[in-house]
Amino acid sequence: MEPTTTFDTAFWITAGVIFFLLMMSAFFSGSETALTAASRGKLRAQADKGSRGAQRALNITEDSERLIGSVLLGNNLVNILSTSLATALFTRAFGEGGVAIATLVMTLLVLIFAEVLPKTYAITRPEDAAATVASPISLIVTLFSPIVSAVRVLVRGVLRLFGVETDPDSQVLAVREEIAGAIQLGHSEGIVEKEDRDRILGALDLSDRVVEEIMLHRSGIEMINADDAPTDILTQCLESNHTRLPVFKDEPENIIGVVHAKDLFRAMYNRVSEAGNTPESLEHLTDIVIDEVAKEPYFVPETTSLDDQMREFLRRHAHFALVVDEYGSLQGLITLEDILEEIVGEITDEFDEDTDHPIRKSEDGQFLIEGAMTIRDLNRATDWSLPDDEANTIAGLVIHEAQMIPTVGQVFSFHGFRFEVTGREANRITNLKIRPL
Repeated sequence: MEPTTTFDTAFWITAGVIFFLLMMSAFFSGSETALTAASRGKLRAQADKGSRGAQRALNITEDSERLIGSVLLGNNLVNILSTSLATALFTRAFGEGGVAIATLVMTLLVLIFAEVLPKTYAITRPEDAAATVASPISLIVTLFSPIVSAVRVLVRGVLRLFGVETDPDSQVLAVREEIAGAIQLGHSEGIVEKEDRDRILGALDLSDRVVEEIMLHRSGIEMINADDAPTDILTQCLESNHTRLPVFKDEPENIIGVVHAKDLFRAMYNRVSEAGNTPESLEHLTDIVIDEVAKEPYFVPETTSLDDQMREFLRRHAHFALVVDEYGSLQGLITLEDILEEIVGEITDEFDEDTDHPIRKSEDGQFLIEGAMTIRDLNRATDWSLPDDEANTIAGLVIHEAQMIPTVGQVFSFHGFRFEVTGREANRITNLKIRPL
């Protein structure tokens, strides 16, 4: 006998309960998306302005595992319950065919109104939605906490059987990596300018790089020989483009001090003044003892990070340091300006030597590069991705990959580029031609 369709009070009460459960499902789905997609930085900014909802959202997202577990538990409960009630309702109304009808209808209702619609709204305004749902979700998290804790222990036990260790306190991405990824994505989409990207990424990378990577090598350091005649030292300081010059005695490795041009000229003025400012007083300039003018040298290990070194420069009110290796041997020098250039780019003034642009293009479209140019600077200027793990300079990269010191005219291909050696002095590669393959 065919069942009769009766739209009695029980029918409408059941339909109302199903409608309410669908609303609850939409609430749980939208809350999950809003709380996971919301930027903690933006929520923190809203919380600092007095938003209690944003502060609650920050609090409940601290333990993301418990939050997701509670929301999924609530969502599955209402979905399963609503589907069961719908099956009973449609079976009563349409007989055995009601099961298929209930499956089709509930699938459409859950998909459209309980999943896609709330998630779309939440992903459009995640911070506002997260602040709105934070209060009821925090109550649900507290309510479901015992069940979620038991489920968490069970899940971890099962994963441990397969050799998977979970760390709920670890983040998928570190904050710095997340910022760097967002900046790179913004640049690729044309939202962030290249200069802005380079500055921000340069500042973020300071803690991951060491002074050895950007220091001026000892072969390029201009020094004062303490045994030179005072007039020769004065002439050298006047002709130098640098205001600070290291002073060595006997051999360049033996640094005994650093002379600042201002201190030297002040000592010259004092000697002339003491002698009465007469033409004969100029002879007293030769009485200046360079050791008395030089300041104590400041040495730093070559493995010091750029971030730590910049902080140390600021703390000591210093701009200049000599770099040594683990054996105390001089390796180079670094200045505060060198570190700042890693953020803002090349800094020049009227006293810097006029040099050609470090990157030029030949008529055949190849890049003419100096061998001493750092790989990082080349990558920043050209948007290439040459690795700098094994070498700091382009010449060092070629030597590392070639496993030899190339001669002029030799050509190598690696990392998707063609390298041609165009200049060499002694064992040092001075010039290269590079082009992408």
